[in-house]
Amino acid sequence: MSVNTRFYLGIILLVIGLIMPFGMVFVAKADLPIAVKTAISGILFFGFEIMAVPAVAVMGNENFDRIMSRVKGWLGSLKPAGNIGKIRHRVGIAMFLLPIIPTYIVSYAPQWLPDNFPGCLWVSIASDAVFFASLFVLGGDFWDKLRSLFIRE
Repeated sequence: MSVNTRFYLGIILLVIGLIMPFGMVFVAKADLPIAVKTAISGILFFGFEIMAVPAVAVMGNENFDRIMSRVKGWLGSLKPAGNIGKIRHRVGIAMFLLPIIPTYIVSYAPQWLPDNFPGCLWVSIASDAVFFASLFVLGGDFWDKLRSLFIRE
C-alpha cells in the first residue's frame, strides 16, 4: 500500500470515529433489549477512541501526529482576544452567571419550570448557549484565569 493510500485510509477511519457517536440516536429508537442498547451505545460513544487505534496503525504515528498538531493549532486559533473593555467585561460576567437562574429554579422551585413543560428543554439549551457565548465575550484573559483554576502549581 502506498503512503498516500495509507494516509487517506487512516483519515477515513478517523472520520468514521467522529461520526459514530451520532449513531446512538438510532440505537435509542431501535426495538432492542436495554442491555444491548447500552452496550452498543457505549461502543458508539467512544467511537473516536476506538477508531483512533487502527487509524494510527494504518497511517503511521508521524502522520497522526501531523494531523493532531494541525487540529490543535486550529483550536488554539479560536481563543478570543486578550484585553477587553469594562462594558464587555460586565456583559460577559452577566452572561456567565445568567444560566445559573434556571438551574436554581429547577432545583428549588420546580413548579415554576416543571419537567413536563415543553419549553424546559429550550430553556436548558438557551442557558448552555449563553454560558458558552459568555466565554468568548469575556476574552482570552478570562480563559487564562479559568484555566489556572485547574492547575495546581
